[in-house]
Amino acid sequence: MRAPHRSSRRAARQRRRRRAAVLGCAALLVALGAGGYAVLSPDTSRTASEGPTTQARAVPPLTEPSAAPSTNPSPAASGPAPSTAPPSSAAPPSTAPPSTAPPEVVEHGAGSFTTAGASGGRVGTGGVLRRYRVEVENGIGIEPDAAAAAVQAVLSDPRSWTTDGRDSFQLVSSGAYDFTVKIASPDTADAICATGGLDTRGEVNCDVGKQVVVNAKRWLTGSPQFDGSLDDYRALIVNHEVGHRIGHGHEACPGPGKPAPAMMQQIYGLKGCTANAWPYDAQGTYLKGPSVP
Repeated sequence: MRAPHRSSRRAARQRRRRRAAVLGCAALLVALGAGGYAVLSPDTSRTASEGPTTQARAVPPLTEPSAAPSTNPSPAASGPAPSTAPPSSAAPPSTAPPSTAPPEVVEHGAGSFTTAGASGGRVGTGGVLRRYRVEVENGIGIEPDAAAAAVQAVLSDPRSWTTDGRDSFQLVSSGAYDFTVKIASPDTADAICATGGLDTRGEVNCDVGKQVVVNAKRWLTGSPQFDGSLDDYRALIVNHEVGHRIGHGHEACPGPGKPAPAMMQQIYGLKGCTANAWPYDAQGTYLKGPSVP
């Protein structure tokens, strides 16, 4: 049999390369999926423990426990700790523009921050008092005092961490503090999180050093994987990252139709659970899931 002509072999190779390119483009489109970026889709090539917010650690406060410490009851047995919190149905105030148009996300802010002037009283009866302040990057369109009010409303809510009977919180604008809730543009958030060896890829939040770093993109737009309100998603951000500070690791979905734990990385998908922003329910029961190794 006569060997194929050289030009025929070259044409066959070109056809194979074109098919490979088409398949590659199709795979990229699938990876991008809803929301326009692959990072929000579950990555089956890595485990959840390898995600960018694996950072649980119990951080001691600046001062020793003070002012009538409680007996530290177990989460299941204790009711919500008394506090100056709003009713559990109250949602944190929104800092989003009142318009129905999508808020503008500034990818790269000024790099400098303004500390909110707001402060408040101690919330919760736990003996471990954690003072925090709120800072907002300049040039990203978020008002610092409004953001501080939203964060304070979350940590004051009986469904948040004060119900553990151990931790209490206080918003401060000056003086000693244990951590900062810092809202930053995606580029600035990435730079801060990278100081702790975390790759947040312009998309997610982190807890590093004395800083709970909130990506302004998530604060303003929520997550396509979370079908609750924007205020609830902001509550999830605060509860999840503060949960790391007080020693909680990641948790998985406990079962189809059950509330997703606040310590679940819900941005990577709910895995059959329902969206949930709070570590405790209104009856004071901890909404837990299996620990992620």
